[in-house]
Amino acid sequence: MKLYSEYRRHLNAVDCIIFGYDILDKEIKLLLIKRSFEPAMGLWSLAGGFVKESESLDEAASRILYQLTGLLNVYLEQSYTYGSIERDPGARVISTAYRALIKITDIDRELSEVNGAHWQSLGRLPHLIFDHGVMVARALEELQIQIKVKPVGFELLPEKFTLVQLQDLYEAIYQKDIDKRNFRKKILSMNILEKLDEKERETSKKGAFYYRFQKERYESFVNQGFDFSLDVN
Repeated sequence: MKLYSEYRRHLNAVDCIIFGYDILDKEIKLLLIKRSFEPAMGLWSLAGGFVKESESLDEAASRILYQLTGLLNVYLEQSYTYGSIERDPGARVISTAYRALIKITDIDRELSEVNGAHWQSLGRLPHLIFDHGVMVARALEELQIQIKVKPVGFELLPEKFTLVQLQDLYEAIYQKDIDKRNFRKKILSMNILEKLDEKERETSKKGAFYYRFQKERYESFVNQGFDFSLDVN
């Protein structure tokens, strides 16, 4: 006996919201695709596709992202599932959104160009198809909450960085200016940065000291009950 045969089947999809940090432009960008099929062919879309019967949602998201960009082993965090009845004019499609934050240089440039993938500044996004704009807004809010309680931003910087570069990153994610004195006081008080005897002199004659994130020290602090909190204004 075929179970659930009286119920109509729906299409399941995943959409990947890939934020990339551009250290040169000092801004967060979003990976977008020019849609190659109807409906909404030729318009800007998130990197997405349908889930195969033989794969889980997580597997589908990883597969689609790899096929479009060449990205492997990217930590994709599930954001939210969107199921409005008329969200896709092509059919009844339920889509689960995933988000990730990577270095903008990590993707396979040739493969992404073949698939029409482009980085677009969050501050100048084009119109996105269906409810993709809503997906992006929610994912950005989730990311802003996450970086307040976890040091995820350090992975987007070079191994050694200045406090200015670190603040630039956090301002890009928060999408607002941060008070310099409060930021430095807060981050240095955590004792998870190692100050190096080397200065960055490309942007100023005086130079700024380089720092290095001490991941092992941070993890040790967490095991002792350390609470990372970088909620600054």
